[in-house]
Amino acid sequence: MNFREDRNVMEPLSMFSQSSLTDIILLLLIFFLLTSSFVTNFGIRVNVPQAESSVSSQSQQISVAVTPEGNFFVDGNQVDRVSLSNAIRQAYQEKPGASLVVRADRDARVDDAVRAMNIGKALNMNIIMATERN
Repeated sequence: MNFREDRNVMEPLSMFSQSSLTDIILLLLIFFLLTSSFVTNFGIRVNVPQAESSVSSQSQQISVAVTPEGNFFVDGNQVDRVSLSNAIRQAYQEKPGASLVVRADRDARVDDAVRAMNIGKALNMNIIMATERN
């Protein structure tokens, strides 16, 4: 069965269809948007303590980094000791139900880490101490 018309000369394709190119660009855009959101960049270099077991958390979280010099970083932004409470509270209002992840350097003062945890406890947040697996 021949379904083609009986013409001897076939016409060349005179138009370039850009719809397939647009589909590919849209798929690449979706791919990069989805993969880039999974990377959490803390930006502050701290040596966290090591532990035998660990649990990874990918849910909403508010990161507080404590450096050995006693500096605090809330979600990557440096805050001083006095405004630490306000910064955590503001971050918690933007992410209700988020957990507080304390990333204290192993050489940081325990008092500084406990200060951040006390603020999280006052806000009824889940508090997670970041460690490194052996």
